[in-house]
Amino acid sequence: KYIINKNLSKIIQKEVKNFTINDFFTKKKDKYLVRSLYFDNDVFTNFNEKIDGIKNRHKFRIRTYAIEKNDLTPMYLEMKGRDNQRTFKNRTKIRIDDLYNFCGSKNLFDLKKKYDDNKLINQFIFDCYRKKILPKVVIDYNRRALLSKNGLYFRLTFDSDLKACSSKNIFEKNQNWKACIPGNDILEVKFDLNIPPWFHRIIQNYQLKRISVSKFVLGMETTNLAHDYEGI
Repeated sequence: KYIINKNLSKIIQKEVKNFTINDFFTKKKDKYLVRSLYFDNDVFTNFNEKIDGIKNRHKFRIRTYAIEKNDLTPMYLEMKGRDNQRTFKNRTKIRIDDLYNFCGSKNLFDLKKKYDDNKLINQFIFDCYRKKILPKVVIDYNRRALLSKNGLYFRLTFDSDLKACSSKNIFEKNQNWKACIPGNDILEVKFDLNIPPWFHRIIQNYQLKRISVSKFVLGMETTNLAHDYEGI
């Protein structure tokens, strides 16, 4: 990942245009909203495992691509984590009517009955009991996703207007949003084997420096829910 200012982000997006195409969601419009509700416990186990670089870890989030709830709103439970040197993300679609049960710890047995054969949801229920995880922070951003026209899998995402609020509700109505890294975008690169030469030139020309950045951590710190005191 790279944190780049908005002007440079526009320049790079223009330069990569000849080598990439919009992904499925970006075809419909230039950017699309990504909204996530992240879970953690009251001692911030997930937050601390992330900033400490624990090699085997995972966290849960609920993800959607809409700001309002309706019957057509897509909703997913996702587990994102690291298994030694490999990062992973697993997701499963959930019913929007069950959202309350996922966000409260009192109706977990109802989830167990409805999704009994779903390993990911069973793991989520286990974490709710074992780690006492609860919804903590909602994070919003606009994403533009591009895929390489040629060769192996190579994907660029430009995430802009990142903001967060402390909430237990993914469809947060209040206005207590706080901007994360204002004036900057997050550029993320994903690939199977190699970075193509044309993107190597972009890295060199603009002296891009890869950093470890987590939207979850940014959101928790921006909303003053948790802080990386060792990094100060």
